[in-house]
Amino acid sequence: MASLLEKVTRIGFRVLAAQSPEKAGELAFWLFCRTPPVNPKSNKERAAIAKARDRMAESEMVRLTVSSGAVATHVFRPATDRADGERVLIVHGYGSRTDHMVAMADALVATGKTAVCLDLPGHGASSGRKLHLGTAVEAIDAAWRQHGPFTAFVGHSFGGPSVMAAAAGAILHVPARVPDRIVTIAAPSDMGDVFIWLGKRLGLGVAAQRAFERQVFRVSGRPLSEFRVDRMLHDVRLPMLAIHAEDDKEVAFSNAEAIAAMGPHVQLVKANGFGHRRIVSAGPVTEAVAAFVSSRRLGAEIVDLPLGSGQGDNPVRLTDNSGKRKQA
Repeated sequence: MASLLEKVTRIGFRVLAAQSPEKAGELAFWLFCRTPPVNPKSNKERAAIAKARDRMAESEMVRLTVSSGAVATHVFRPATDRADGERVLIVHGYGSRTDHMVAMADALVATGKTAVCLDLPGHGASSGRKLHLGTAVEAIDAAWRQHGPFTAFVGHSFGGPSVMAAAAGAILHVPARVPDRIVTIAAPSDMGDVFIWLGKRLGLGVAAQRAFERQVFRVSGRPLSEFRVDRMLHDVRLPMLAIHAEDDKEVAFSNAEAIAAMGPHVQLVKANGFGHRRIVSAGPVTEAVAAFVSSRRLGAEIVDLPLGSGQGDNPVRLTDNSGKRKQA
C-alpha cells in the first residue's frame, strides 16, 4: 500500500503534468538523480561501516575532479612481492559506498591485483547530490585516467550498467574505456525498466513519462532505448561474468539472464541465498570474481561454490547461458 507521502506526490505530479508534461518530466528526472544523504540510515549500515573502518584507513584515497565536483577513489594494494601489476576498478551501487565493497577488494588484492574502488558522485567520500548514468561514466573515466588502464571492471547494482556504459562509450562526450573483462553483480540490464518503475511510482501519465525519458538524451546524447545491455555492448564482445541471486528482491534475476543471453562470452553465476546486498561480500562470490578476473580465458569448466556456514541452504551454481549446469 502506498504511503501518504507517495499519494501526495502522485497528486502533485498529476496536477503539474496537466499544466506542463515537460515540467513534470524534468522534476521527475531531478528526483531520479537526487542521491540520498551519505550518513548511515540504520544501525546495520553503521555497523558495516564501522567494521570496514580499519581497512578503509589502510587504503589510499585519491580525489578526482569531475563536472559534478569531486569523486573519491580508494586504492587497495597488494604486498610488493605479490603484486602482478594489474588493476581492477570496483563500482558500488546506488545508495552504497566503497566501505561495503572491502571484501571484494580484499579478494582481488589476495590474487596480486590492485583494487581501485570508486565512490560514485553523491556517495561515500564523493561530493554532490546528483547521480545518473552520465555522471557515473564521467567518474569512471576520471578513475581510468588517474589509475588505469584496468584489467577488469566490477559493478554492483547501478554500478553494473555504469561500467557497461563506460566500456561501450555510451555517453557521447566521454571516450570508451574498455577493460579486458567485466563483472556485473545484481545489475539491471535495461535502464528503461528503471524509468518505467519510477514513473509508475510517481503516477506520471503518458506525456509526462515521455518527457521524463527525454531527459536522458539531454544528459547523454542518446535516447533511453539505447541503454539496454544488448544495445550498449553489441559491438563489445568482452568476457563477462554476470552474478545474481534468484532471491534478489530489488533487481529481478531476469536481468542477469538478459545479460547472459548476449552470447557465449558471458557466464552466469546464480548466487542464491545472498539477496541483493549481501552478495557483494559473500565469500563464494568474491572468490568467483577474483578467479574470473585472474583467468586468461573464459573458462569452460564450471564448479559448485558452496556457501559458508549460516549463509543459506542453496549452493552458488555457475551455469552457461542456457541455464543448464555444466559438469566440472
